[in-house]
Amino acid sequence: MVLEWYMREKDPSGRSLEETAVEMLAGRDMTVVTAESCTGGLIAGTLINVPGASEVLNESYVTYSNEAKERLVNVNPETLRRYGAVSEQTAREMAEGAARAAGANAALSSTGVAGPGGGTLEKPVGLVYVGCYVNGKTEVKECRFQGSRMENRLHTVEAALELLIEMLNR
Repeated sequence: MVLEWYMREKDPSGRSLEETAVEMLAGRDMTVVTAESCTGGLIAGTLINVPGASEVLNESYVTYSNEAKERLVNVNPETLRRYGAVSEQTAREMAEGAARAAGANAALSSTGVAGPGGGTLEKPVGLVYVGCYVNGKTEVKECRFQGSRMENRLHTVEAALELLIEMLNR
């Protein structure tokens, strides 16, 4: 499954999302950091599949627990109490906090319910928030996936890279 994802078709230019993202970041002399919960480092792992990724990715945080979100990327405990780990607000604070912690001009965050368990009526399996910070601006995208745990994680990586590329293109 994972190997099939890495061997997926590329865009019309012949590049994958991660190749495009690394090329764009390098061309702008920018660095990126990730703060990942439900993807557990898969965004960073995907970026480092690209030769030359070390020019743009210096570090990454896996912030699976709330304590790690607070300690490593400075998510406000009140945000977690009020909105929960799986929320637009938490994804925003994760991206912004990671950028500050790493001194990077771009950051990606992911938080969600990958499944197959852990979902609720309010926050079902497949609900994911992807945050993207670029040069002082942050956007968060809400996603609702309906795959297996691994498929949901892979879809989250794609959504994060697409959001980064979109923001870099502005």
